[in-house]
Amino acid sequence: MRSIYCGHLNKSHVDQEVTLCGWINKRRDLGGLIFVDVRDREGLVQVVFDPEVEGLMDVANKLRQEFCVQVKGVVRARPDSQVNKDMSTGEVEILGTGLEIINRSDALPLDFNQQNSEERRLKYRYLDLRRLEMSDRIKLRAKATSFVRRFLDSNDFLDIETPVLTKATPEGARDYLVPSRVHHGSFYALPQSPQLFKQLLMMSGFDRYYQIVKCFRDEDLRADRQPEFTQIDIETSFMSSDQVRGVTEKLIRDMWQELLNVDLGEFPVMAYSEAMRRFGSDKPDLRNPMELIDVADLVKDVEFKVFSGPANDEKGRVAVLSVPGGASLSRKQIDEYTKFIGIYGAKGLAWMKVNDRDAGVEGVQSPIAKFLNEEVITALLERTNAQTGDIILFGADSRNVVNEAMGALRLKIGLDLELTDLTKWAPLWVVDFPMFEEDDEGNLHAVHHPFTAPKDVSPEELEANPAGTLSDAYDMVLNGYEVGGGSVRIHNNAMQQAAFRVLGINEQEQQDKFGFLLDALKYGTPPHAGLAFGLDRLVMLLCGTDNIRDVIAFPKTTQASCLMTDAPSVANPDALQELGIGVTASESEQSE
Repeated sequence: MRSIYCGHLNKSHVDQEVTLCGWINKRRDLGGLIFVDVRDREGLVQVVFDPEVEGLMDVANKLRQEFCVQVKGVVRARPDSQVNKDMSTGEVEILGTGLEIINRSDALPLDFNQQNSEERRLKYRYLDLRRLEMSDRIKLRAKATSFVRRFLDSNDFLDIETPVLTKATPEGARDYLVPSRVHHGSFYALPQSPQLFKQLLMMSGFDRYYQIVKCFRDEDLRADRQPEFTQIDIETSFMSSDQVRGVTEKLIRDMWQELLNVDLGEFPVMAYSEAMRRFGSDKPDLRNPMELIDVADLVKDVEFKVFSGPANDEKGRVAVLSVPGGASLSRKQIDEYTKFIGIYGAKGLAWMKVNDRDAGVEGVQSPIAKFLNEEVITALLERTNAQTGDIILFGADSRNVVNEAMGALRLKIGLDLELTDLTKWAPLWVVDFPMFEEDDEGNLHAVHHPFTAPKDVSPEELEANPAGTLSDAYDMVLNGYEVGGGSVRIHNNAMQQAAFRVLGINEQEQQDKFGFLLDALKYGTPPHAGLAFGLDRLVMLLCGTDNIRDVIAFPKTTQASCLMTDAPSVANPDALQELGIGVTASESEQSE
């Protein structure tokens, strides 16, 4: 029905007859001439209907926004004075010679010329996707996916599918369960990742696997998280962690070069412990120049218990942010930041403004200055290298609270005061994660997952000192987002069972949950390692948006619902009975 896309037209097509199919983006009636912008997925082009062309004006007069049309016409160059530099097709226009209204449109529930609420955009997603901004994002996603396949195919990776109806695996989130009609009372779990299957593929001899695969996690949502997401899943045999990082770094560098013409350069490498110390985060945004500075040694003997308490606690931390130009912050703004870090459990935000650095102690302004002697204040100014016009912000609490609160505050202030250079790209590898972390009850949990290999220890050493063991794991970070993560896997049965014992998974539970994996580890398992990228998050960064829903054709809300289809919905009672499932009332319904 069409001979060319609207957005592909240019001066090389002048005098050619073309047939276009698309939607009316805008209509203008100027003294008998009717101008319309016709839009398809590739862009816009202006079409002119002239009364001198017989038989068209009656139809052209009926055109309205979002009518679906077929237009025939001749390409002609616009006069220099009428070139539209805001359109890729702005040097040409079409003189209409034929017009068919394929389908009319009712009045739109979205206003394409104004900002619409995200709820309304999701309700009418099929209309929202017609907008060029949205279609460009979906097209870029398709290009990214195509690039990944070409890159991995050319590097001898095999695209192998794994099951969607499977068994629960410990990935750190709740599973989405699917009831079995054949086996009443039994359930499949939708995969949180193909972790066990890709390891089994390595044991099967397919030494380079990849898959662009849907994964499912029932967890609290946010702007860069969805209940169903797409993962670029990669696994290799006989490759070290350095080699896996090498090939996957090249994948991302080449992708950015091809799709954005951006050279990311060589990725720096940073240990987890250093990232947490300097930035309070294991995914630091290096575009922000501020760093956390430890000052516990300077305040451990002061009478101010808010500081000295955590400073003398092995699980505590006292750290500061020195904010360039921050002395201009009002008390109201500081109160707002205090409220902000309260989200992360911080009890308050002490501050010290440096009004005159050369005046030393006399040049600072702070409600806590009376609790600190001249020696401590002088040492703080020297440690932070604070200058006139800066402000020093203090975090003092447990290590976890300080890291989370001050790390988040660093990001927020960086954006608020325009200290973060949003024109830059800042990639990073974070390595040497702890193997396990301790919860509030003192129980150990795997930082990544229980199949991650420890670094340079025997099974006996792992069990003897689990809290002090590092894992051979690595995360790729870009502009403060974790875009991919992976590890060397355990390929030894004794080591895997030791890891399970540390996690409190007894032998019976091991067999029930992972018996097939433990069996497979007995039969000549090769060393293997892998990495998984979040495709949605990568495309979000490529598109320059901060909302993952912007790059998914039909996303869910933060309540894990689809406004367009009204999913999830109540199941048919007959279907539930056939599955052997009964539905109980919620707590709120029971209390009514």
